[in-house]
Amino acid sequence: MKSEKGITLISLIIYVIALTIVIGIIAVISGYFYNNIATSSEDIEPMVEYTKFNSFFSEEVNEKEIKVLDCKTTTDSTGKIDTSYIVFDNGVQYTYISENKGIYRNKVKIARGVENCSFEYKVEDGKDIVNVNFKAKNMNNPIKYTLKK
Repeated sequence: MKSEKGITLISLIIYVIALTIVIGIIAVISGYFYNNIATSSEDIEPMVEYTKFNSFFSEEVNEKEIKVLDCKTTTDSTGKIDTSYIVFDNGVQYTYISENKGIYRNKVKIARGVENCSFEYKVEDGKDIVNVNFKAKNMNNPIKYTLKK
């Protein structure tokens, strides 16, 4: 008998066809995967920005005996919010600027892509209340914070 060393042409063609099919399947699956990742990141982004803002702001309002020094919202000629800010007695100021679509903590941008945000300070039943209306993309989330005494 002859020594069967090497690969025949038929087996080589079968290997190439099988490898092409496997690579094609992996390409289709990874294409679906990356398209789904891009879609889900668009949906999650407003929630991420809200969470960042909320973590900073919650820490601020939960300080003992924190007081609001100033709170103001300005609108443009159409009634849309132009800027809104709140200043605490510890020197921290949160500012929303509609032109930049961002919320700043002092001079550091902590949230981006915010369509609308307003701060309102009032006293209800002897409690200091800060209302924040946060809107980004398809998310509108009004929040009510009670300052600690």
